[in-house]
Amino acid sequence: MFDAETTALLRAVLDEVCESVSRYETSARTHVASMILEAASKGETSVDGLKQIGRSALREAPIVRN
Repeated sequence: MFDAETTALLRAVLDEVCESVSRYETSARTHVASMILEAASKGETSVDGLKQIGRSALREAPIVRN
């Protein structure tokens, strides 16, 4: 588990990275969140590092078209 400060940081990074992604595009957002969480759990805590990981994950994220 992450402390409140780290959780807020991770949420802010996710929101910034996914600012152009609809909140309803859950598959892409979930993929990005998963990659950010994985990096944080391995010790990556810098904002720039997490954003870079998030952006990379977003480029690889599955896009579901209706």
